[in-house]
Amino acid sequence: MIYLRLFWEFFQVGLFSIGGGMATIPFLTDLGERTGWFTSGQLADMIAISESTPGPMGVNTATYVGFATGGVPGGVVATLGLICPSILIILIIAKFLQRFRQSRAVDGVFYGLRAASVALITAAMLQVAQIALIATGTAGAVTINWVAVVLALAIFVLIQFTPLKKLHPFCFIALSAVVGVIFQM
Repeated sequence: MIYLRLFWEFFQVGLFSIGGGMATIPFLTDLGERTGWFTSGQLADMIAISESTPGPMGVNTATYVGFATGGVPGGVVATLGLICPSILIILIIAKFLQRFRQSRAVDGVFYGLRAASVALITAAMLQVAQIALIATGTAGAVTINWVAVVLALAIFVLIQFTPLKKLHPFCFIALSAVVGVIFQM
């Protein structure tokens, strides 16, 4: 039964998260709250790891949650659930591509989807920033993680310098990981 639920939950995420990996974050946040399969802190860790490993973030996250919930079969089922909607939609569009290519209505739909994608990605960015920069302590006390704020500002400033712009993004990911390990000790 867990495999069917994993497939269905991630099928819905894949169906409605138009815009790529970051657009899945609001849906994954809701999924974690509804199912209890992971906390918002674990989601933040999954996002960080998924963004720094090869492959699409949504697929990496689905595989991780599925594996944690149902072992290797759970990982496979959750991943298939996430990618199936895209495959089905692409197959349908490919079949009718010539007819769609000249349609003003389809152009309008895709124009509207761009705005929805931007909104989903913006919501994801704000959720990740909140998880990374703000901590809720005991009795609902809210504190700012000043180390994370300073690190984010330092990286933002550093990437403005032309010589550093030429560095591969992996360098910034690796440096951030090292700083994170140092400050967690």
